[in-house]
This record gives sequence, C-alpha cells and structure tokens, in this order.
Amino acid sequence: MTRTIDDLLEEAAVPVTGTRRFDVGAALRRLATDAERRSVLPSAHLADAARAGRQLSTVCRWAINAPGAPGDISRLADAPARGTAGEFDEDGAAVFACLLFLTGHPESAQFWWQLSAGAGNRIAAYCLHLRHLALGEHREAAHWRHEVTAPGPGGGGIDETLLDCLGAVASYVRKNGSTSSAPPTGQLEMEVDRLADSEGISGPPDRRLVERLREFTTR
Repeated sequence: MTRTIDDLLEEAAVPVTGTRRFDVGAALRRLATDAERRSVLPSAHLADAARAGRQLSTVCRWAINAPGAPGDISRLADAPARGTAGEFDEDGAAVFACLLFLTGHPESAQFWWQLSAGAGNRIAAYCLHLRHLALGEHREAAHWRHEVTAPGPGGGGIDETLLDCLGAVASYVRKNGSTSSAPPTGQLEMEVDRLADSEGISGPPDRRLVERLREFTTR
C-alpha cells in the first residue's frame, strides 16, 4: 500500500459554517470538566478503546513525520505576524494537535482538532473519531466518523471501507514499526511544553517549534 494518510484524506474541503469566535480558555475548561466526569469503561469495550487509542497514536505519528508538516504548522504560527489573525490554517492546526497529543496534552489536542475539523479538515475529524472511541464515547465517535465519510459541498466523503482499511494499516504499523511513524523527540516535547501555560493549556505554535519539527522531519 503506497498511499499516505494525506492521499487518503485530502480533497476534503468542508467550508466553515459561521464566523463565531472561539473562546479558547472556556473551551479547554469545558473539556477538562468533561474528562473528570467520564466513568470507567465497561470491560467489554476496553479492547476496542485500547485499539482506537493505539490507532490514534499511529495516525498522529504519520502526521508529524510527513515532509509537509513543518510548512503546515509554519502557516499557523506565522498568521499573527502577517497581520492575518482572522485567518486560520486548518492543516497546521491538525498537525499541531497531533503533536500535542503525542507529547502529553490530550485536552489541548482535542481543542485544536475541533477547530481544524470545524474548518473542514478530515484528518482532524478522523482523529476526533478515534479519540472518542478510545474514551468510550460512542455517540461522539459516530458523529466525527460521519464528518469524515459524509459528502460535503467541496467534494465526496471518504469511503467507509477505505476508512476501515486505514485503521487496519495503522494497527499493523503500530505492531511492526515504520520510519514514517517515529515518536516525537525530547526536544520536540520540550518545545510543546514551553507553549503551555501554568494550567497546561497549549497556545498556538511559534517559530521555535516549527524549526524543531523541521529538524525532526529531516533527520
């Protein structure tokens, strides 16, 4: 199988449906509160949840190892400097969220995935699908799977069978390893931690993080 995750999930432009501004702090606080209220998963669902979590980690590793990952995050980091704070790069937000997840910031990752998926990025929607499956939140998982597979104004959705194949490939790579799924280095983790405030909430990426990611992808 030679197609990459970008090949499988590209051409998925779903336009933003509104101009409502996001309250980052309030959204992350709600996510943290929801996390505290989650009950223990029934034993029957533990295996499925664990598998979804492993698949999510692999998909996130694919995202941060992609050659275009530094450029994606760079556009997100450079928007304020260009005086384009109203612009939003959904591809950069998806990659940034994957990096956040892999470096121990799952709630911040979920927030950035939601922003990205809301702007039409189906990689982010797929990550949210897996994230909610891993938490045993099947209604939310089904919603985000629908966002991946449903046709949108900008093009067709991802076929259900192809999506299942992607999950199978992620499981295989998780077990057997791949040069395209290396975990983030300690330097990358430190750069992400630097962006987090005292409550652990990660702000947007900056040029230092972009350069560390560029070094990582060209190692």
